[in-house]
Amino acid sequence: MLERIREGSKGVTAKVILGLVIATFIFAGVGSYTNTVDTSVATVNGEPISQQAFQEAYRQQRNRMQSQFGEMFATLEANDAYMANLRESVLEQLISEELLDQNAIALNLRVGDAQIKQTILEMPEFQLDGKFDNARFQALIQQAGFYDASSFSRYLNETMVRQQLVQSISTTEFSLPYQQEMMVKLINQSRDVRYAILSTEGFKDGIEISEQEVEEYYQANQGRFATPEMVKVEYVELNLNDIAGEVAVTEAQAQEFYEENKTSYTKQERRRAAHILVEFGEDKAAAQAKAEEALAKAKAGDDFAALALEYSADTFSAENGGDLDWQTQGSMDEESMDNALFSASEESPVADLVETDFGFHIIKMTDMEAEQIKTFDEVKDEILATMKNDQALELFYEQQTTMEQLSFESSDSLEEVATALNTDVKTSDWLTRSGNVAPFNNADLIATAFSVELMEDGLNSDVYEVTPEQQSIVIRIADYQAADTKPLADVQQEITVLLTQQKATEIARTKADEIIEAVKSGNDVDVALTELNSEFVEHAALTRMDATVDGAIVKNAFTLPQPQADELSLSSIELANGDYAVLQVVAVDEGTAGAQDANLAEQQQRMLSQSTYATYIEQLKANAEIVRTLSKADATLY
Repeated sequence: MLERIREGSKGVTAKVILGLVIATFIFAGVGSYTNTVDTSVATVNGEPISQQAFQEAYRQQRNRMQSQFGEMFATLEANDAYMANLRESVLEQLISEELLDQNAIALNLRVGDAQIKQTILEMPEFQLDGKFDNARFQALIQQAGFYDASSFSRYLNETMVRQQLVQSISTTEFSLPYQQEMMVKLINQSRDVRYAILSTEGFKDGIEISEQEVEEYYQANQGRFATPEMVKVEYVELNLNDIAGEVAVTEAQAQEFYEENKTSYTKQERRRAAHILVEFGEDKAAAQAKAEEALAKAKAGDDFAALALEYSADTFSAENGGDLDWQTQGSMDEESMDNALFSASEESPVADLVETDFGFHIIKMTDMEAEQIKTFDEVKDEILATMKNDQALELFYEQQTTMEQLSFESSDSLEEVATALNTDVKTSDWLTRSGNVAPFNNADLIATAFSVELMEDGLNSDVYEVTPEQQSIVIRIADYQAADTKPLADVQQEITVLLTQQKATEIARTKADEIIEAVKSGNDVDVALTELNSEFVEHAALTRMDATVDGAIVKNAFTLPQPQADELSLSSIELANGDYAVLQVVAVDEGTAGAQDANLAEQQQRMLSQSTYATYIEQLKANAEIVRTLSKADATLY
C-alpha cells in the first residue's frame, strides 16, 4: 500500500493536478503558509485553521464564481443563504486538506529531495522556451512571498506528500473490461423508432372554460399571480468618466509635470548578479576557508559557473551559473549582498566575501545596464492621460463630498444635490429585491432602497460608491408598491388559455392511448392519425445525442424496453408544449466498439475514483475531532 502511495506522485495525473495547485498558489500568494496563525475558524484534531487561510480560500472561490457567472453573480451574492453555503463549502474543503495532511504524516509518507528538485525543473510556470529559467523561478517565488528556494521547496514537499495520498486513493478504483463493454454498448446503442405527434391545436376549438373553473384555478394558485414588492427611486449619479470628459490638460502643463517628476520616467541602473553560497554547517571557520578559496578562484578569473556547481549550496541557481537575475539598487533582500553587487565594477566584477544568516556569499556582477531617462515625447501621451485622470479623480472626490453634505442637509429632496453637481435627478424603473440592472444590481444599495429609513421617513440615502473611484449614487424613494396578487380580471384571459391548453393536452393524451391500444391490437391506425392531422414518422438508427428529434422523444426512446416477438414497445409522451406523441421502438442495435472506448473507460474510472475519494474524506472526518468555530456572524465579515 505504502509503495503504491509513494508511486502516486510520479504519475501523469499527479503532475497535472500538482501543476494546477502550484500555479494557483504562486499567483495568489502564500497566504497562511508564511504568516503567523491568527484566530482559528476551525480545529482539526487540535490543529487550527486560521481566519487568514479561510479568507484567502474564500476570496479565491468568490473570484472564480464572479468570473464564471459575470453580472449574474450579484444576484447570487445578494442571497444570504447561498453565500452562507459557499462559506461552509470553503471551510469543509480546508478541513479535508488538513485531514489529508495529518493522515499523510501518520502514514510516514516522504518525498525525496531529488524528486522535489526535478519537479521544480519540470514545472512550466518556471520555464521559458521549454527550459527551466532560474530568474523566472526566483521572481515568482519571491512574488508569492517565499524568502528563498529552500522555503519554497519545503512547501512543495508538503504539497507533494499530500498529493501522494490523494493520487493513491484516486487510483485504487478501476473498471473491469465487462463494465467498460456494457457502457460502450449503452452509449453506442441506436434504435429504430417511429413516432406520431398529436397537436393540441386541433382540440382547442371545441373547448369551453367556465367562469367557475377560472375562479377555482385562481384561488388555488394565488402564488402564480403574485407581484413582488417594488420601489421606484429618484437618484443622482456621479460618474468619473463624465467628469474626465470635461477636464482639459495642456502640453505645457504636461511638460512641467515631466520636469517635476523626471525620476518617475527614469529607468534605474540595474545589474545582473550571480552568486555562490557556502553554508556555515557545523564548522563556520571551515566554511569561511572554503568560501575564501572559491572567492580567490573567482577573482583569478576561473569560470564562475563551474565554481558555482562545485561550491554553491544553492543548487538551483548553481545549475544556471549561480544566476540571480537582474537587480536594482535595494532590490536584494540582504543589504550586504546588495552593497556588494553595486560595489562591483566591470574591471572587478567579483565583490569581496559577504556574510548573511545563510552563510558566506560570493557575488559577481555578470552584466550591467546604465540608467536611462525617457524623453518627454516618449511619455507625453502617458502624462496627459495621467494628469487628466488625476484631475478628474480630484473633482470626483470634491463632488462626492458635496453630494454627501447636501443630501444630508436637504434630506427631503435631491434637487439641491443635482443643481450643485450640474446634473439631473433621474427616476429608475420599478426595482425588486433582486435581478435589477446596473447600478441597481448592488446588493447594499437595493437593501437601502427597501429600508425602513427610506420607506417610512422619506429621507435621502447615504452616498454609495457603486464602483470605488468610478461611480457614486444617492437615492430616495419615488414610489412604492407592496407585494400583492394580481386581480382576477387582469389574469382571467391568461387562466382561460392555460386551462384550455390543459384540457387539450388531456384530449391528446386520451387519443394517444387509443392509438397505442389500436397498434397493440394489430389494427391499422393510419386513418385515425390522418383524422388527427398526424402520421407516423420513421427514424432509423436514432442515437442518444440526436438533436433532430424532440428531446423528450429521444429520452423515452432509450427508456422503453426492447421490443419482443410477442410484445411491442410503445409509449405516449407529453411534450414541452403540451402536445402528445405516440412512440414505438421497432428495433435495437447494440452498436460496435469504436475509437471512443478508451475515453469511456477513463470516464468510468474517473467517476469511480471521485466516489472513492469522497468516501475516504467522509471516513477521515468521522474519525476526527473537528471543532468548527466560524459562526454566521463571523462569516459576514468575509
